[in-house]
Amino acid sequence: QVQLVKSGGGWVQTGGSLRLSCAASEPTFSNYAMGWFRQAPGKEREFVATINFSGGRTAYAESVKGRFTISRDNAKNTLYLQMNSLKPEDTAVYYCAARSTMWGSKWYDEYDYWGQGTQVTVSS
Repeated sequence: QVQLVKSGGGWVQTGGSLRLSCAASEPTFSNYAMGWFRQAPGKEREFVATINFSGGRTAYAESVKGRFTISRDNAKNTLYLQMNSLKPEDTAVYYCAARSTMWGSKWYDEYDYWGQGTQVTVSS
């Protein structure tokens, strides 16, 4: 059982930056592909970004491409999401997730473990 503990998030003005972190309990963290998803009120959970086991391959939703960066530090068992140029439409609860394979996915039902959500609010 992989436990994922989130940190970061909060409130920021339009154009600001935030960094989310997700620490994994699993010592073999490097065996897992990871992803970030978000869910805004009244909307379905949507894909944000994914990263493969080594960190060498990433993919992003079109809505965040060029503004968000997913990364991982396998020595620290930690996943990151750097969010720049934030917009009000980025306001959502953000979730990190782990997938028991080496390769990431944009489909939330292909992930096996989820962290608790963290609120990100971007004011205009």
